[in-house]
Amino acid sequence: MKSDFLWVEKYRPKTIEHCILPESIKQTFKDFLKEGEIPNLLLTGPAGVGKTTVAKALCEQLGCDYILINGSDEGRFLDTVRGQAKNFASTMSLLPTTKHKVIIIDEADNTTHDVQLLLRSNIEAFHKNCRFIFTCNYKNKLIEPLHSRCAVIDFSINNKTKPAIAASFFKRLNDILEIERVESDKKVLVELVNKHFPDWRRVLNECQRYSVGGKIDTGILATFSDIKIHDLVKNLKEKNFKEVRKWCINSLDNDPSVLLRRVYDALYDALDGPSVAAAVLIIARYQYQIAFVSDQEINLLAALTEIMVCLLYTSDAADE
Repeated sequence: MKSDFLWVEKYRPKTIEHCILPESIKQTFKDFLKEGEIPNLLLTGPAGVGKTTVAKALCEQLGCDYILINGSDEGRFLDTVRGQAKNFASTMSLLPTTKHKVIIIDEADNTTHDVQLLLRSNIEAFHKNCRFIFTCNYKNKLIEPLHSRCAVIDFSINNKTKPAIAASFFKRLNDILEIERVESDKKVLVELVNKHFPDWRRVLNECQRYSVGGKIDTGILATFSDIKIHDLVKNLKEKNFKEVRKWCINSLDNDPSVLLRRVYDALYDALDGPSVAAAVLIIARYQYQIAFVSDQEINLLAALTEIMVCLLYTSDAADE
C-alpha cells in the first residue's frame, strides 16, 4: 500500500507551523528552529496527538540526517537497536545544513528495560554528532536516566486550550474532506472530533474508512464501538460478572483510559456518596496502572470487578 494512500500520511504536516498544537508548545519548537539545533527530546502525550509528526517536521526543517526506529517493532530487540543506532550515530553527518544527526525512537515506552539502558549509553557515547528524540504515550514507562538526559515536552492539552485545538482539528478535517471530494455532515464532524479528542489520527483513519461511500453522515457514529456505559453500570449494580466481562471484551478497541473516564462519569451520576468515593479511588489506581500492564483487558476487568465488590459491600452496609 502506498503511504500517500493513507490520509494520515498524505496530509501529515511537514512543518511545525502546520502542526496543530497549543501555541506555547509550538513556540518551543519554533525556538529550536530559530537556534538551528535541538537538544535530546522526550515528547510525551496521548496517542494520535502529533508527537511523531512534530519529530519528523523538526528534522526536515532543520535539514537533519535522521532515522526512525519504532519501539513497538524493531525497537524491542536489543541487537537490532544496538546495530542501527551505532551504525548511524557513530559517523558524522555529510549534510551541510546541520551539525547533528537525529535518531527518533518512536513509541519508546514500548521498548524493553535493556534497550532503554542501551539508549542511555548511546546518548552519552554519541553526543558530539547525534541527538535523540523519544516519543511516548506514558513517560513513566521510561527509565529516569532517559528523562534526565532529555528536554521533556508534554503534549497534553488542558481545558483552556482544548476549544481552540478542537476547532483547528475540525477545520483541518473539513479541508481534507473537501480535497477528497467527500460530502460531510458538519455536526457529525464536530461530534467525531469531540468524541476522540485529541486523537487526530484515529478520527482521520475512521473518516477515510467510512468515506468509501462518498459521504460522512451519522452512520459513521454507529461504526465506532458503542461503549454502552449505562448497561455496564446496570450490570455492576446487579453483580453480573459475566456481562461485565463481555462489556470489557467488546469495548477494548477504545482507549482504556477513556473507558475508565467514562465509567467514572457514569458512576458519579448513578451512585450515592460513599460508593462514588470508593469507586473513584479504585479508578484512579487502575488508571495509573494502564501505563505498566501488558494485558489491558485484565486490568480493566480487575478495576470493574473491584468496583462491583465495593458496591456489594456498600449496599450490604446500607441494608444493615
